[in-house]
Amino acid sequence: MVRGGKLSAVMDFSSAGRSGDNCMGEVLEIEIKCYCDDDGKVKNLLKEIGAQFIENRNETDIYFNHPFRNFGDTDEALRLRKVNSKCRITYKGPKVSKTTKARIEHETEAGDFESMKNILLSLGFSESGSIEKVRDVFSYNGTEISIDYVTGLGTFVEIEKIGELKDEIEKELFDTAAKLGLTKFERRSYLEMKYFS
Repeated sequence: MVRGGKLSAVMDFSSAGRSGDNCMGEVLEIEIKCYCDDDGKVKNLLKEIGAQFIENRNETDIYFNHPFRNFGDTDEALRLRKVNSKCRITYKGPKVSKTTKARIEHETEAGDFESMKNILLSLGFSESGSIEKVRDVFSYNGTEISIDYVTGLGTFVEIEKIGELKDEIEKELFDTAAKLGLTKFERRSYLEMKYFS
């Protein structure tokens, strides 16, 4: 993700969400989500391939909708996340891949969670929904692998990498999923799965 960055160009939101749009030169967050039936097995395989455990954290996400355009239609997202005692705000652009969740992402620290939430509401943003999860985070060959225990949805594995070479990274992510015995994929966000399934 591009932490604290600014959009490098004005985006045409009428077409930016179409899968396969060219984003060469843009740094993308590229991610796949997998259903996980046996987290113990996945953890053992992570150890076998040499993945390093980073941390366990509690995450609370609140998603917001824009007052003048529907993020559901434009395939964008604005998320306020509380991670343990810290707070981050993230903008996610439209997905640009047919197989993964590859998209431009901008994130920065946001100070106090409740204060930032109230600022957004005062500006006219509305809450779209919330997600709570416990996340075990691992690092492997420049990728971040997370085992997510999502309240009301179940257990999932997310594999993520940041870069410009979308096709190469996508192949790497799916290869990593195969090493972990993960074969069932989900392209929807947790928000979509919870509220719009």
